[in-house]
Amino acid sequence: MPFLLRLELPDVPGSLGRVASAIGESGADIEAILIVEKTDRGTAIDDVLLELPPGKMPDSVLSACATLDGVKVLWISRYAAGTNLTMDLELVEELTAHPGETHERMLRLMPETFRVDWAVRARKNSHGEAEIVDHTGAAPEEVRWFDVDRASHVESWDDNQVVCVVPLGSEIFLLGRRGGPEFLDSEVARMGHLVALSNSIRHGGFGS
Repeated sequence: MPFLLRLELPDVPGSLGRVASAIGESGADIEAILIVEKTDRGTAIDDVLLELPPGKMPDSVLSACATLDGVKVLWISRYAAGTNLTMDLELVEELTAHPGETHERMLRLMPETFRVDWAVRARKNSHGEAEIVDHTGAAPEEVRWFDVDRASHVESWDDNQVVCVVPLGSEIFLLGRRGGPEFLDSEVARMGHLVALSNSIRHGGFGS
């Protein structure tokens, strides 16, 4: 059973090795590790994709990490099987292969590429409210409009969701996670970059 674990740990040699050893001793297998962000506190934030054997609960992993000095578990959750922690290149290749469908394909690829639960593309209607143009299966039926000029963290209309928004001309992409974790600045910047790139591909500014 796959789980995604987000950790903050000291950004010093050996920290990741100690974490990997502790996770292995807890009975979990590490499938992939991605350094998400380095902070100004002298720490790094890493995403760890784990595989737990049948019947094994993630509590054992949390307990193992809790024994390590300076290591903080930020979030752990089930993760879709078959997904990949570094999918930006695959996403760009998919968009380049179908330049006339970049916005539609971008929306479908957002959940696994950005590790979010849902994605929505919306425009503002005549009443100044968000009108959903396209969405993934787990998206809410109603969303809020946000006037932003860059990819941004925004306050969610739902206490159980964390949300960010990426502008695209007269439309916006909204991405949400149920229960967390909060979007890091590096994640938001990456979303903004890839959405802008999808628009460039759509209008012939990238590739052949």
